[in-house]
Amino acid sequence: MKTKLYFTAIMLLGFIGVSNAQAQNQECMTNLSIYVEHAKVKNYEAAYTPWKMVYDNCPDINWANFAYGERILKDRVKNSSGADKDANIQDLLSLYENSGKYFPKKAPLADVLIDQVLLKYNEKMIENPEIYDLLSRAFKEDLENFKNPRALYLYFSSLVDLHKAGSKELQEVFDVYDDVTEKIEDENIKLTDRISQLLPKEEAGTLTSKEKKRLKAATTNSKSFGKIAGSIDTKLGDLADCGNLIPLYQKSFDAKKGDLTWVKRAVGRMFAKECTDDPLFSKMVEVQAELDPSADVYVYLGTLKNKKGDTKGAVADFNKALELETDARKRSNIAYKVATIYRRGSKSTARSYAQKAINANPSNGKAYLLIASLYASSANQCGTTPFEKRAIYWRAAEMARKAGRVDPSLSGRANQSAASYSAKAPSKTDIFNSGMAGKTVSFKCWVGGSVKVPNL
Repeated sequence: MKTKLYFTAIMLLGFIGVSNAQAQNQECMTNLSIYVEHAKVKNYEAAYTPWKMVYDNCPDINWANFAYGERILKDRVKNSSGADKDANIQDLLSLYENSGKYFPKKAPLADVLIDQVLLKYNEKMIENPEIYDLLSRAFKEDLENFKNPRALYLYFSSLVDLHKAGSKELQEVFDVYDDVTEKIEDENIKLTDRISQLLPKEEAGTLTSKEKKRLKAATTNSKSFGKIAGSIDTKLGDLADCGNLIPLYQKSFDAKKGDLTWVKRAVGRMFAKECTDDPLFSKMVEVQAELDPSADVYVYLGTLKNKKGDTKGAVADFNKALELETDARKRSNIAYKVATIYRRGSKSTARSYAQKAINANPSNGKAYLLIASLYASSANQCGTTPFEKRAIYWRAAEMARKAGRVDPSLSGRANQSAASYSAKAPSKTDIFNSGMAGKTVSFKCWVGGSVKVPNL
């Protein structure tokens, strides 16, 4: 009898527990609905109390607890001061931590750490050692989701400052620089690939509303990565000049010459910084050729020959690199390099190689900019009248604008070039006086093709 009463009591308590849980869950759902409606119209003050009830009691009931919770707490941080502001900041930091705990797929490690660092940085609550340690962890443990341009800059910038303070080695600065710039390039490749798929539809006027948003987002993000890449190079500054690079690599050469990754990065950095006159560069290229006789080696050999004035030998090496290279983007970069060699000689050949670069990678904005400059430099060769000669600048401006469209990370440079070319093209007064409005100007020089004169 006592046993039956015992089990009856256990079952009754169980039912009461389930009943209470169901009641609490229903209360959470009710408050969830209330705070979401307030948050949607940015009435964060009214949203706070029902949100807090749901967040405290049913944190995993819906991702809205964290998506809207962030907005609610950011508003409270913005509109508070003193101890209240400190408490709100701590609540927001805790929310970021819990977002990864309850919804790890929606809030991966990199996002959590980046959000925490940026909040502390904005509120002047964090110093370089902690910035670097936290972002280094995010970068190394969750590289795939480390996509925030500002965080990438802070990651590298904090390291440079730590090096200048004497607590980090120069080699670490170079290693992280390579890692960060590779990440920026990888992310921009994804964005420009998306853009190249959508641009033809935009030009045809067939983009859906969803695709328009995707194109706008990709364009904006690509511009951001372009700005950050420039800022990172500026931050690196003269740390990567030949006076620092050569002694560092000479010191490490014997110990590292069998490490292909180190050799390729060292050669690549010396190449990028034009430290190719030093005997160490040729020595390291030979080592790379032994370790990995790839297209890259012929690019370096071609560069050395070109610097010595052996254009024919340089082009032969670059063409060999084109034969060996299987990666389309690398082929594009090699073809672009050959185009720059010919730009002061045969403009038509330069354009041919630039077009090869575009064919291999339609997002190669630098190739479009090169063609634009080739057109602009041919003004005196393309036309018999001053109007016809200046009309070539319309073609140049068109190509420059195209560069910014296919690779928004170059948009600043592209827009500046387009504006410069447009300013040199015939003015409205010139068009009116010539009677050419709406007519077509054909180019009988190497440029070929034609351009339609704008209507007044």
